[in-house]
Formats: sequence, structure tokens, C-alpha cells
Amino acid sequence: MRATNTFFQRGLLTTLALTCLAATAQEATIRKNLKERIPQMPEIEEISKSPIPGLYELRMNGADIMYTDAEGNYLIQGNLIDTKLRKNLTEERIDKLSAVAFDALPLKDSFKIVRGNGKRKMAVFEDPNCGYCKRFEAEMAKVTNVTIHLFLYPILTPDSHVKSKNIWCAKDKAKAWTDWMARELVPATADCDDAATTRNVEFGKKYRITGTPTLIFADGSRVPGAISAPQVEKYLADARN
Repeated sequence: MRATNTFFQRGLLTTLALTCLAATAQEATIRKNLKERIPQMPEIEEISKSPIPGLYELRMNGADIMYTDAEGNYLIQGNLIDTKLRKNLTEERIDKLSAVAFDALPLKDSFKIVRGNGKRKMAVFEDPNCGYCKRFEAEMAKVTNVTIHLFLYPILTPDSHVKSKNIWCAKDKAKAWTDWMARELVPATADCDDAATTRNVEFGKKYRITGTPTLIFADGSRVPGAISAPQVEKYLADARN
């Protein structure tokens, strides 16, 4: 019996080794053919099988997704939709790849707005010239018992950089921000090292934060756009469960 088990284990290991070798050879073929045929194509960081037999997922630039066949003869750019489950598989995959763990956020490049006991926490990336952000701030004024880590994210206009610098360099950043967003009191001209705002933009590009506001909750949930106070409350509650 022991000999039989040993023989079975060896056979299983051999099968696994052959499977790995075949997968490696397949990846090598795809990389070689695409590099030769499309030299300007970004470096392929990962190749994996898609849910469709014979179709492979290519990951590039962190979270850019394309698809190809086993030989790299065809390249598909677009969304892969599961019609049974009614899910956008490409979008789900990109969201997973670009997810930001709350603990990984560079909180030193943000400032805090504390309401009530501040026990709950969330982070928000906002541009001071974003109309949707002002609408969102009006909703957030209804939410209490929360600590908001506000990341200035000047991506809309050159003036966004000016206002972000003046807010970041203000003695009371939270007040300067709220005065502008809620009351349209233009932040006073101030000067200091505002490299944090540049780092925020670089961080956002890395994690595909393409619009403002973008919200990140304690459980890593990421929400783009201006949502209502009740919706914020739901995400905060879910993040604590």
C-alpha cells in the first residue's frame, strides 16, 4: 500500500511539473510574439488564463488589462462580460488590482477633519475646484463621529494647484478647506513645502484614481463620485462589520 501511495504521489508531482512547464512555455510564446509584432506595447507584467478557454489575460502598467490567444496572434482590448451573472469581469479585475488598503495610504500627505468622536474613519481624494466635491462636502456635513483623511488632489486646472498649496500651507488646513468648499472663502496665499500634493497626484496615478471625489473606507472599499450622506453611512457601517 505504501509503495502504491509513493507511486501515486510521484505521478502527481510529475503531472504538476509538466503542467507548470507547459504554462511557462505558453507564456513565453505569448510574450515573444507580441514583443516582436508590437514593439511599442507596454511590458507584460502578468499572464493568466481568463474564464474563456484559450483566452489569456494580459496585465500591464499595474492594472491595464488586455486579452490574447495562446499564440499571441490576436489582441483584444475591451471588457469581458459574464452574461449569466451579468458581471463586468474586466472591471472587477481592474478594481481588485487597483484596490488600496487603508493602511497603505500615505496619511502623512493628508490632513484630518474630525467630527464627533471621530471613531469611524475614511479617506477622500478631492480637487478644490471640483463641483462634485463641493456637493459631496455638503452631504458630508451631515455625517458625524468620523475622522476624514483629506488628500488634496489637484488634477482639474492649474488653479487647483494654487488653491491646494494655499490650503495645505494654511495654519488650520481643515478650516481653510471647509471655508472654501462650503462658504467659497478663497484660501489666503500661503507658502510652504507642498510636495505632498504632488505625491498625492503620483499616488493617484499609480492606483488609477481618475476622478474626484474618490472615497476609500477602512475596509478598503473604494467609491468614485459624490454619494449621499446615507450612502456614506452605509459604507462606514459595512467597514466596521
